[in-house]
Amino acid sequence: MRLLLIEDTADGLLDLAVIAKRLGHECRFHVRAYDPVKAPAGRGLVERVTDWRASMRWADLVVVGGNGKWMVELDRWRSEGVPIIGGCAEAAAWELDRLAGMAAFKRAGIPIPPFRQCQNLREAMEYVEKRDEGCAVKPCGDVGDKSTSVVGKNPDSILWRLGRWQKEGMSFPGGLMVQDRIEGVEFAVGGWIGPDGFAPGWEENWEEKRLCAGSVGPTTGEMGTTMRLVRSSKMADAVLKPFEDRLVSMGYVGNVDVNCIVDEDGTPWPLEWTMRLGWPAFNIECALHDDPVEWLAGLAAGKPPNTRRLNEVAVGVVMPIPPYPYGHGKTEELVGVPIWGISPAIEEKVHLAQAMMDKGQLATAGSYPLICTGTGETVQKARSAAYRVVGRVEMPVSPPYRIDIGQRLARDLDRLQAHGFAKGMVYA
Repeated sequence: MRLLLIEDTADGLLDLAVIAKRLGHECRFHVRAYDPVKAPAGRGLVERVTDWRASMRWADLVVVGGNGKWMVELDRWRSEGVPIIGGCAEAAAWELDRLAGMAAFKRAGIPIPPFRQCQNLREAMEYVEKRDEGCAVKPCGDVGDKSTSVVGKNPDSILWRLGRWQKEGMSFPGGLMVQDRIEGVEFAVGGWIGPDGFAPGWEENWEEKRLCAGSVGPTTGEMGTTMRLVRSSKMADAVLKPFEDRLVSMGYVGNVDVNCIVDEDGTPWPLEWTMRLGWPAFNIECALHDDPVEWLAGLAAGKPPNTRRLNEVAVGVVMPIPPYPYGHGKTEELVGVPIWGISPAIEEKVHLAQAMMDKGQLATAGSYPLICTGTGETVQKARSAAYRVVGRVEMPVSPPYRIDIGQRLARDLDRLQAHGFAKGMVYA
């Protein structure tokens, strides 16, 4: 299989490139933000190309990691018969434009958290002050960085953050959404849509975005996730299946994920779409695949092979390096930090993101170098397996990884299962 991987920035597709090479596939890897010094992800690990278009006809399968670039052009390639996972302009809009995403739920008759659209920061601050209660404030319009948002119980802390944005001169051409804060359990579900509909098997997942254990500290892209693949899912029935025909009609082939809050009455409230491969969700799912390349090729052809392991739990732990999540830091602080301890016994459980070979040594190529995974029949067994891998990996910069990924399910599973969600899943 000849595989072309396209990323805007190096987020997680390097993992698939390394897996493909290990399994005997040919692979080419393109990162738009490629720089041989500042962004050398993949150097020495995979064939990198600076022009992805020149490899489109070469590839048997094209996998697009993000949805912020080239969407219209990729739609044209797809119309010419090139098999592409991801990269669809209409689907991307559901994620990048929060108003469009909420409108899609409303058209399907799915209840959404009440919100008000504000034209600018000043209007949002006035509305938050008037409400005098907790809420979520999120940018609207074409916003690629969904972490640029603020959620809290205290309106004073929200106002302080919005005021800081104002002082920094931040602008939001699409306005901002001030959304009611829903109390409950955060729980997401994903699926893979092919030319004929959703492939069998749903991804139920629980992510952790805060930097520190106990879900405190700053919001990050994501610090780790607990996942399982199941044949049937009440959450998928509620928030994904109603969109099957629409997704097929728009020609989108790829991953679809909806993050929700399940309230005390058992109502799932959708918060946002992810219309692309998720990070580190896709890396973690690869731990439940025999050959993810063959599976993705089958999905594009409408016949994904039955090679994923259902009902097994996978836990992934992100191992970033400082100054993550505070910007990118100096190049010399992030590039070339040695990564030790990845022996043949654990290499399939270590998923590379911003990494490279440096003088024969595996090393970092950014602040988000790798994810460690473990699997098991229960959450506890998967957690233990993942942290055994974490304990083997060394970097001389004290990676600030979380030590509690999956632990909240000891409490939350009972609350979800009381409403018929996450059936059959066992914590310990």
